[in-house]
Amino acid sequence: MFDRNRPLRLTASVAMSTALLAGCSSLSGDDGKGDEPVVVGTTSAPSVLDPAAAWDGSWELYRNVYQTLLTVPNSSSTPEPDAAERCGFTDSASKVYRCTLKGGLTFSDGSTLDSAAVKHSIDRIRKIDAPAGPIGLLDSLDRVEAPDRKTVVFHLKKSDATFPFILATPATSIVEPESYPADRLRTDEGVTGSGPYQLASYTDGEKAELTRNESYKGAADMKNDGVTIRYFSSSRKMVAALKDGSIDLSYRGLTPSQVTTLQKAGAKGADALELSEMTGSEIRYLVFNSQDKTAGNPAVRRAIAQLVDRKALVRNVYERTADPLYSMVPSGITGHTSAFYDRYGEPSREKAKRTLAAAGINRKVELTLWYTTDRYGTATKREFEELERQLEQSGLFDITIEGRGWKEFQKGYNKGQYPVFGRGWFADFPDADNYITPFVGKRNAVGTPYESEQLASTLLRSREESDRAAAGEHFAKAQRVIAEDAKLLPLWQGRVYIASRKDIAGVEWSLDSSVIMRMWELHRKSSW
Repeated sequence: MFDRNRPLRLTASVAMSTALLAGCSSLSGDDGKGDEPVVVGTTSAPSVLDPAAAWDGSWELYRNVYQTLLTVPNSSSTPEPDAAERCGFTDSASKVYRCTLKGGLTFSDGSTLDSAAVKHSIDRIRKIDAPAGPIGLLDSLDRVEAPDRKTVVFHLKKSDATFPFILATPATSIVEPESYPADRLRTDEGVTGSGPYQLASYTDGEKAELTRNESYKGAADMKNDGVTIRYFSSSRKMVAALKDGSIDLSYRGLTPSQVTTLQKAGAKGADALELSEMTGSEIRYLVFNSQDKTAGNPAVRRAIAQLVDRKALVRNVYERTADPLYSMVPSGITGHTSAFYDRYGEPSREKAKRTLAAAGINRKVELTLWYTTDRYGTATKREFEELERQLEQSGLFDITIEGRGWKEFQKGYNKGQYPVFGRGWFADFPDADNYITPFVGKRNAVGTPYESEQLASTLLRSREESDRAAAGEHFAKAQRVIAEDAKLLPLWQGRVYIASRKDIAGVEWSLDSSVIMRMWELHRKSSW
């Protein structure tokens, strides 16, 4: 229906696999661990278990315990069936999308998964309208029909060639209707899905035990019978657990200094661990609350955009394990530009001073920058200290930085309490649209309104292009508008680093196109 077969696989190949750290590693399973579940460590714990309430890193767990109609496989950047047997647009305008379900689908509690369950799962997202939920992804959806037990029809309000990608995201996870009310969130610590795994046990902020779902019928090729996910409050504790063998693999949260230490150890020929580096699509950026008295002033935002030195940021804080980013659309995604560099050029105090003066601002601007202390790794604090240093060094700003735990931080920005705050973004799907549209509109993924008729009309036209490469011109225009408004300020694009014990296989296939880990790809070399 549309052309996605372009080189957008950002995570499939390992650019580097280096042996690290002194010690012994058994590849034959004689250490007695052959049948034990792989234990994965991460600093990104779910904020909630109900898919209707989260548009964040909770998707890491959702991908493994819930099922979606479509999925994006290793071998392609085009969505393919998962719970569905087949799907496709039935009209030339990309406004009616029909899916036929596979036969014999059931949830983990044994109940039937049919078209009514799919309709229920999508409808409740919009009915509940959770503050941090993924309703923004369904902006183009008008209504869902279930004409028979195996057929689901999505009617769109406007053309949207990206809709199949949305149906492949954990936002549209299929849930069991009796366990997930139509008008409110599920509040216990259980999951009733139809994904590759069942959630055997869960301790908020500490651990998730996944066991193989024997009734699963989908695209995942299971390489293990279970995985344990441990959630860490700090990168230091996570790496310590990796070194002492408490976990087998660490993902999300490795600090730059930890990465470089592991790289140096590998260069010396040690052999206990491996570090895998993959091209990533993660971005970090600042959000300006346009309803705030200070951050709402375009001159203040543009002055900051003129001052931030991204090269110094990735050098001083991230030790070159990240790359400067001058657009909300990262390098490697069709439609990427360097809009902020084109608009502001190299950092310049004089240009920033003139920008403020032209708006009648001739004194230091007082501003507080907010960040989360436990979501993206412990380097985040250093990142904001570097931003504080850069802005205050100009003599134009008086900066205060404040950190909060993720749940409190999330509540704060959704209530509009922060004038400027930092966020990270892991794409829902590999298309430039997903680095722009989620942040635009009255209700968006960052909880801070960004209403722009110019952006809205440009993005609408881009979604009419079934050949996504042809939408590049629209995305270039959108990025120029974002740079001019400076309500969002891209900072850097990440690389993906996974540290694992040498007896763990499947790491190179474990990340999907949105850099979400598919736990079913991991296994011990001696046991599978």
